[in-house]
Amino acid sequence: MKTKYIASLILSGLISFSTVSCTDDLDQTPPYEVTSATVYNDFNNYKRVLAKVYAGYALTGQQGPAGDPDITGGDEGFSSYLRQYWQLQELPTDEAVIGWGDAGLPDLHDMDWTPNNQFITAMFARIYYQISLSNEFIRETSDDKLSERGITGANADAAREFRAEARFLRALSYYHALDLFGNVPFVDENDAVGAFFPEQITRAELFDYVEQELLAVESQLVEPRQNEYARADKAAAWMLLAKLYLNAEVYANENRYADALTYSKKVVDAYPASSLEGDYDDLFLADNHTANGIIFPIAFDGLRTQTYGGTTYLVHAPVGGSMKPKDDFGIDGGWAGLRTTSALVNLFPSVPGSPDDRANFYTDGQTLEIAEIGPFSNGYAIAKFKNITSGGQIGSHPGNVFVDTDFPLFRVADAYLMYAEAALRANGDRALALDLINALRFRAYGDNSGNISQSDLTLNFILDERARELYWEGHRRTDLIRYGLFTGSEYLWPWKGGVPEGRAVAETRKLYPIPSADIIANPNLVQNPGY
Repeated sequence: MKTKYIASLILSGLISFSTVSCTDDLDQTPPYEVTSATVYNDFNNYKRVLAKVYAGYALTGQQGPAGDPDITGGDEGFSSYLRQYWQLQELPTDEAVIGWGDAGLPDLHDMDWTPNNQFITAMFARIYYQISLSNEFIRETSDDKLSERGITGANADAAREFRAEARFLRALSYYHALDLFGNVPFVDENDAVGAFFPEQITRAELFDYVEQELLAVESQLVEPRQNEYARADKAAAWMLLAKLYLNAEVYANENRYADALTYSKKVVDAYPASSLEGDYDDLFLADNHTANGIIFPIAFDGLRTQTYGGTTYLVHAPVGGSMKPKDDFGIDGGWAGLRTTSALVNLFPSVPGSPDDRANFYTDGQTLEIAEIGPFSNGYAIAKFKNITSGGQIGSHPGNVFVDTDFPLFRVADAYLMYAEAALRANGDRALALDLINALRFRAYGDNSGNISQSDLTLNFILDERARELYWEGHRRTDLIRYGLFTGSEYLWPWKGGVPEGRAVAETRKLYPIPSADIIANPNLVQNPGY
């Protein structure tokens, strides 16, 4: 039985660090502050500090949902890591629009953002906060440091496993920086702690760094499906390597599809078709920690991880109109913001009433086409994420505000789809690719009526199948860029570029700008072209 490891540690595990500068006695330990000098002397603290690193993807501070933030200067609910990552990956695509008028938010689906956009700035800050947390943990768990503190034997072995996980998490955040921003500032555990101006690294150089880090920690992580729930294992590293290689032409102008094939196959071998047992809907419910097919989640708990970001946002924001918040979604009320475009809906047969179980659209009182972005009734709503268990019980929060639903950052289905795409691009095993696609479609249709033949298996089909399987899971922007469809006129969807019929936008939109505040603060940074 899986347990929510991260959620169970959050309340006891949040540790705040202070950076102290002393001019006279650098060896003196401040008597009243929690510092690395005191925290890392006791091995019992290590797992709790690691929990803080994991928690940064879900939470925004030392208490939930707000009040003691890790990063100041913005609304905690708006600025959470997962909420911002989701918005930057989904709102500029055919999968999502949002009706709220908060400054800078409509710019995301209009694709006319600037370097001053508050949501882009928040994402950039979260990425580098996570990197700083990881760097600190990695710095303090070197073999020399462990030996110096008398941490030996099984405790030292455990600390090394924790360190490998922290290196994976740092690589994950640097991957997000690579994908979203391109050429970015770089800092690792070897840099001195304190104020300095990090040098900018090129996108290709960062690609190499992320690859090297993941290859280095691969052997140090535990075997697939053997770690505690919501902690990284070898399969998580293989997934991230497969994603890196699948997009290598975009990131580094290199054809690495053969490597994408290799690493997605490792995941496929670790997660055979039996990993798809159960309903598709179960992957997005309040007890999805018990569902089959989630490789690496961001964990949430309505009592212990309270935030207005994360899956609280993904459950509340798409609910409005005639939808029933408590009965159907397990929440106190909807926020009436997010919907989807007809481009996504039209990828499914016969909506409403589609035989494809993945078509989680709410259509009652909703129009298929979006005449105006603002009114919630314009565009079908998506009923994918819910704070209700597979047994029909509402999540644990007494007020039905904060949800128990975990976010499936990496899923088995994505590995199957990546293998199929890499097989077509790198002359891989097309028979296996077809079997993997049909395994997903068998689950979606409940039988083989949705199965395809080898002649149907094309790159365009796989892109559409990725949308059908993975919509609203933070993949679409990256997929459209890889296929060359994100900016130009070859593929126009409703409201692309801020007009109802859609329009081409500048190629520079494939990258987000480095926030203006960072450009001003760090003389080593050069802005991305076009901004």
